[in-house]
Amino acid sequence: MSTSSNVAPNDLSAFWMPFTANRQFKKTPRMFVAAKDMHYTTSDGRQVLDGTAGLWCCNAGHARPKIVEAIANQAAELDYAPAFQMGHPKAFELANRLVDITPAGLDHVLFTNSGSESVETALKLALAYQKVKGEGSRTRLIGRERAYHGVNFGGISVGGIVTNRKMFGTLLAGVDHMPHTHNLAKNAFSKGPPEYGTELADELERIVTLHDASTIAAVIVEPVAGSTGVLIPPMGYLKRLREITKKHGILLIFDEVITGYGRLGTPFGADYFGVTPDMIVTAKGLTNGVIPMGAVMVSAEIHDAFMQGPEHMIEFFHGYTYSGNPVASAAALATLDTYREEGLLTRGAELAKTWEDALHSMKGLPHVIDVRNIGLVGAIELEPIPGSPTKRAFSAFLKAYEAGLLVRTTGDIIALSPPLIISESQIGEIVSILSGILKTLE
Repeated sequence: MSTSSNVAPNDLSAFWMPFTANRQFKKTPRMFVAAKDMHYTTSDGRQVLDGTAGLWCCNAGHARPKIVEAIANQAAELDYAPAFQMGHPKAFELANRLVDITPAGLDHVLFTNSGSESVETALKLALAYQKVKGEGSRTRLIGRERAYHGVNFGGISVGGIVTNRKMFGTLLAGVDHMPHTHNLAKNAFSKGPPEYGTELADELERIVTLHDASTIAAVIVEPVAGSTGVLIPPMGYLKRLREITKKHGILLIFDEVITGYGRLGTPFGADYFGVTPDMIVTAKGLTNGVIPMGAVMVSAEIHDAFMQGPEHMIEFFHGYTYSGNPVASAAALATLDTYREEGLLTRGAELAKTWEDALHSMKGLPHVIDVRNIGLVGAIELEPIPGSPTKRAFSAFLKAYEAGLLVRTTGDIIALSPPLIISESQIGEIVSILSGILKTLE
């Protein structure tokens, strides 16, 4: 007979944890058993300040009442409805609400269950769109080095993180990559978008020349590359990409799984940079991380290209059992209500200068070779230990946890993306804890 409790389980072997050093973790587990607003509670009763919004997803903080209530009520009223050839009102209401806050022209929404699925959906849609409009030779997809687009085959193919790709064979054929925009030599300690590197967008022109535009379906980029360590695009870079893609009839997809829903102080990164793509890929903050859900916002031009032929025929053969799931839809609607009522989609802009000043106060601390920030996201890049890459930052992660702060590391970069409800004093607390830890690192 099984029982439920907050006591850490005795046997951890069955669960093969994702993106985790399983053997190390299971020797010294780090367990959360509760969360509220800006803090987690550990299995030994300590409070840990959430410096990462969970995994870039709990933008409104934890255990928010409106979201909790919406989930409970929806599960009692309509727990599941078939996603194919049937509907339920909240999925349609949610799509309308998303269109209301999305840049003009992105008028249609497909629902998924994660950022990875949203990326796959957008890539498939791009290929199918080119085919239905008579340009079936456009089958090539262009990503970017160091990009993270989830872990499905399409996502790791257009993605550019070596460790996520090297074990899985040849991946999708016909994929190419633009260079990443990170330049420590010229842009270290930039505040906001760096000045150098706009011309890197012109590498897309080189790729177009190599393959010919008639073979390229879409380009996918993160407005700010998050999971690889917060790589902020140079001034004008994304506008230049938009110009090049329009010139050559190539779709532009923004992966906003991280930058969406207020992270940069605007509803979407597209708003922050003043660039409207053909599709926006989202997840994470859509439901405040509470229930898996993603959404792909699509231009009317793409949608309308499929609405041809007999009306009884399926227009796009794609979707998921849980697309627009009722409980997830209810969670997302309550999340959007919370964002609206508390001004969270723009609160990052109000705190951006405080956040920037606090992060850059760590310049000059031992081993710090860069600090970068935009909206309410930031990174501290550390000099690697010779022969032991990633070890210094991971040591900082462990020490931060023991000191009551959750951070995220990738390589030797400490990434920060706190819930948008953070107070100025809590920003100070994050920097105080981290500064103390950085002074102790070997």
